[in-house]
Amino acid sequence: MRRSFFVSLWQICVIFVGVSAAADKLPVATIEHDAPSVGRKMKFNLVLPAGYDNSTSRYPVLYLLHGLTSNYTAWAYMNVPEVAANYQLIIVMPDVGNSWYVNWAENAAGQKNDWESYIIQDLIGYVDSHYRTIATRAGRGINGLSMGGYGAMTLGLRHPDLFCTIGSHSGALAFAERTAESVAKGEQPEFLRREWSKDLNPKIQIAGFSTPAERTPQGKIFLTREQCDAHDPFKLVLEVDRAQLPYIYVDCGTDDGLITSNQRFCQLLLKNNIPFTYGQSRGGHVPPYWAREVAQSIAVQHLVIERALAQAAKSEKTAAGN
Repeated sequence: MRRSFFVSLWQICVIFVGVSAAADKLPVATIEHDAPSVGRKMKFNLVLPAGYDNSTSRYPVLYLLHGLTSNYTAWAYMNVPEVAANYQLIIVMPDVGNSWYVNWAENAAGQKNDWESYIIQDLIGYVDSHYRTIATRAGRGINGLSMGGYGAMTLGLRHPDLFCTIGSHSGALAFAERTAESVAKGEQPEFLRREWSKDLNPKIQIAGFSTPAERTPQGKIFLTREQCDAHDPFKLVLEVDRAQLPYIYVDCGTDDGLITSNQRFCQLLLKNNIPFTYGQSRGGHVPPYWAREVAQSIAVQHLVIERALAQAAKSEKTAAGN
């Protein structure tokens, strides 16, 4: 028992020594590309590992998803370029407006809102074809905050063949569950009942997609309870084959109104003997909390990716030997 504790403590110390000994922060590039799934050009922020331009190596990729009312520029202001300097890892920070990372059941105003397809097909396809990625499940992870935490969990559980690790900071994990209640009452979810501002956000600079009103899809996100259930992490996590289930990381601040649903999700994982990492510490639903905790999540997810790649290499070697 004492030996097990020592090994675990040593591993934790290695993680945090690596994070604290950060080099200078890495540069952030903004990339524009065609996005057929949503019928427009989109942008994402990108951090490449140190030495990328002078190497021929391929690198794993971590996708970081923003929250409701936020955009692709947000993570760059929350310690990601600094933390990324510790790892040989490509980090991609996309934009989906206020879409909740799903393909909308019903569109209006001539819009095309297949945001799940945008991430899974357009974005991942673009990144894998334009950068030296390890374009396999073992070389890919996804994480997000708030709405993005819900998005990362839902996308990861709906596409477990694409990600070996999925994560959530302060995730709105009960979104589909709550929306199912609205659907049953014949109501729109709360975020669609808001009056969204038409004020331009100068940081975004995406044509026709730079005000809160433009960034909020018109139409209906889900029409039936079955559609809600098909995007509910609480249900999805029990449906994925255990051998294919991505490793799960979850954290939430103790002063965050979403902590109860995050704890409930982790209790479900515990009850069903599903491996995961959970952290809770002081903090609310605010950028300083995410800027602090992203160092921990990237450390954990990078470690999971490295293990998955090592296992894949071992399996390949064994298969070649046969």
